[in-house]
Amino acid sequence: MALPLWKNLLQTTKERILQQRRLSLYNGAHGYEEELIKKKLQQFAGGSINLSKEDNGIGILTLNNPRLMNAFTGTMMVELQERITELENWKDGKGLIVYGAGNTFCSGSDLNAVKEISNSQDGMNMCMFMQNTLTRLMRLPLISVALVQGKAFGGGAELTTACDFRLMTPGSEIRFVHKHMGLVPGWGGAARLVRIVGSGAALQLLSGTARVDPEKALRLGFSEQTLSSSDETRALEEARAWLSQYTEGPVSVIRAMKKVVTAGRELPLEDALRTEKDIFGTVWGGPANLQALVRRPKHK
Repeated sequence: MALPLWKNLLQTTKERILQQRRLSLYNGAHGYEEELIKKKLQQFAGGSINLSKEDNGIGILTLNNPRLMNAFTGTMMVELQERITELENWKDGKGLIVYGAGNTFCSGSDLNAVKEISNSQDGMNMCMFMQNTLTRLMRLPLISVALVQGKAFGGGAELTTACDFRLMTPGSEIRFVHKHMGLVPGWGGAARLVRIVGSGAALQLLSGTARVDPEKALRLGFSEQTLSSSDETRALEEARAWLSQYTEGPVSVIRAMKKVVTAGRELPLEDALRTEKDIFGTVWGGPANLQALVRRPKHK
């Protein structure tokens, strides 16, 4: 009797959490017409967003437009959304590394596309589309890390804030250059940055367009570690090893951990507590819990 009840609770909770995760920030009431926006963005082609999923549950999301320092074209924005949807449906996923091809992270938006959508409404549409996509990235039940090599400028800097953690290689830098473009962040980077480093440091980084090197990022609590190598292959291996310490263990438990943290960050306390209770119910008495009880692990 208990097992069918547990399975029913698990399925109901999974469905509700998935629905919340995919809930769009914007809809028609905000003038947001996603299919029309995607059609507009797809006029500006170039580059790609590639995703590989490894047997250990770690995904590798690669920004691939090295000719333009991995700047986002319109088609890359649409592809990023598609890859996020794929990750939402990846039931075996536990972790995600986001990085750029060619030893650089991302220089923001492709200026050729930006010039073509320079009117206010097109800009707002792109803003809403990317905010939706990066919010879904942030809410994935995967532990994510941005591997910052070379430069992460503008929208690239914003992308790093949508990951749970940031690792930097020697000589890399993160810089919010929006002021130099007569702009403020529009992909949600300012709101997320405040939550990572605090309002004072965020204001300094945004208004001063300050260069954040690995040492400064560590001091601000913006990055977790400076890797030993700037070589793309070696840095990726280091990032895998760093992430694996947090993704080791049963898929159900790792994903549940990420979900309760997301709830605690985003929901009012009472709602976060109820969500934590529901997620707890999906793992209590589950396979990982029962196996642990049989092993009777001793905590050191």
